[in-house]
Amino acid sequence: MKEYEYGMIGLGTMGRNLLLNMSDKGYGVAGFDKSSPQVEQLKKEKEERNILATSNLNEFVNALKTPRVIILLVPAGKIVDEVIQELQPLLSDNDLLMDCGNSHFTDTNTRSEQLVNSGIYFMGVGVSGGESGARNGPSIMPGGPKEVYTRVAPMLEAISAKVKTEPCVTWLGPGSAGHYVKMVHNGIEYGLMQLISEAYHLLKVVGGMNNDELHTVFSKWNEGILRSFLIEITADIFAQKDELTSNSLIDMILDSAHQKGTGGWTSEDAMELQVPIPVIDLAVSMRNLSAYKKEREVAQQKMQNPKSKLETDKKKLLSLLEHALYFSMLTTYTQGMSLLYYASKEYKYDLKLQNIAKIWRGGCIIRASILDDIYNAFSQQPDLSNILLNDSIALKVMQLQTEIRKVIQTGVETGIPLPAMMGSLAYYDSYRSGWLPANLIQAQRDCFGAHTYERNDREGTFHTHWNQEKN
Repeated sequence: MKEYEYGMIGLGTMGRNLLLNMSDKGYGVAGFDKSSPQVEQLKKEKEERNILATSNLNEFVNALKTPRVIILLVPAGKIVDEVIQELQPLLSDNDLLMDCGNSHFTDTNTRSEQLVNSGIYFMGVGVSGGESGARNGPSIMPGGPKEVYTRVAPMLEAISAKVKTEPCVTWLGPGSAGHYVKMVHNGIEYGLMQLISEAYHLLKVVGGMNNDELHTVFSKWNEGILRSFLIEITADIFAQKDELTSNSLIDMILDSAHQKGTGGWTSEDAMELQVPIPVIDLAVSMRNLSAYKKEREVAQQKMQNPKSKLETDKKKLLSLLEHALYFSMLTTYTQGMSLLYYASKEYKYDLKLQNIAKIWRGGCIIRASILDDIYNAFSQQPDLSNILLNDSIALKVMQLQTEIRKVIQTGVETGIPLPAMMGSLAYYDSYRSGWLPANLIQAQRDCFGAHTYERNDREGTFHTHWNQEKN
């Protein structure tokens, strides 16, 4: 029987394409799936490659060189635990399991701790790039024991995306560091997608643009400061025709967005760590709100838009919106990176933020030219808690604040919701404010609940018996 260097459990779109990628780089790989159609699909696609495709778990495990390296690409949650439980009796000391799905980082911690007692290593590895990235080169975010990472580093570097010949993969930190970074990546992704959809809303309703015009606009934007994967595919989306009708496909898609939870996980942990990420929070909320389609249709009949109509200069609107979108996208990355900074300290990941920005520049869904500036900022100041404190970045956003204020004003006057852009500007205005009205909040908390407060003229904690009129 042939011996294979790597095994893949889960032969869905991502697993199958990643496995083919590995084979193209010269690795012998075995693929397992309980689903016969998935196994048959791999058999069709493998052609003359050194690939084993099987639905027999014993055959799969026995075909692997020892110590074994097995990649899991199955849905996050209890399925991962079920696969591990089924595998464990067949494994030996020093075998390595790599969970490349979107598992919650706390689950990764638990699995690592449970398996290390059995002599089996476990790594949580984030993979971004979708179907095309898996096949042609994704951005890969590995975490776990560093000495174990060195065993698989050559393979991960070979299959990853490349930017100027540099692989978009690096060891990020111990434990669940890889899955945490992927979670924040997905949170940023939520924010960017919401911002782009808000720009689309303005261009379609206020600008009166049709899909051909929108395709042209986004294509042009992708040649400038907004160059990114998400802007690129947005341009392509507006050019896509529907196979079932003669319409543009975008116009036939229900305006009710779905989510798998990773954006919400980002918001939840940011709340736990008390790190503000308003654009990501609002993006999650807007996906939730979009699901209330029937209620929104009723509300539309009851509550009309403002009556004021703006005379629209399309050229001016496009220029303002391009810069407003850059401002808000940059501050979204800022919020995600800030969360990574504080999470790294809390969870002892010792993340190198410049390395994260570096590997996000290629292969992943949030790859964008903006990341070059972010990478440069962290390369100059590795321990930067917020990239708005970098002189170059601060100057960029400061110079663009007029444009985003005008865009938001347009949205307010026409009744077009721009929550993520508003959140982006509010974050910027709040972060650059040396004084915020939180002193009133502290006074209120102490007044009604004796929660105490601190003073700005002396050290210590204080409580006041406030003068209140009795009812």
